[in-house]
Amino acid sequence: MSMNPDILKGMIKAALPDADIELVDTRGDQDHYDVVVTSAQFRGLSKIQQHKLVYAALGGKMGTTLHALSLKTYSPNEGN
Repeated sequence: MSMNPDILKGMIKAALPDADIELVDTRGDQDHYDVVVTSAQFRGLSKIQQHKLVYAALGGKMGTTLHALSLKTYSPNEGN
């Protein structure tokens, strides 16, 4: 299981076009990532709802192509 970081960013950007995405391959194996996503689409949503939007963008790749994702989400000006 592995996913190229550019593909991962592209999938998130496709669902959240305004997103600012910070991505770190924590083990260098394209299988474990720390991701910070900031998007205006998160305004007014709970953290759970924000995370669901990102996971939906991955189209079922979590647990198959992508093994581990540490996710932090913010709306603009929320601070990170």
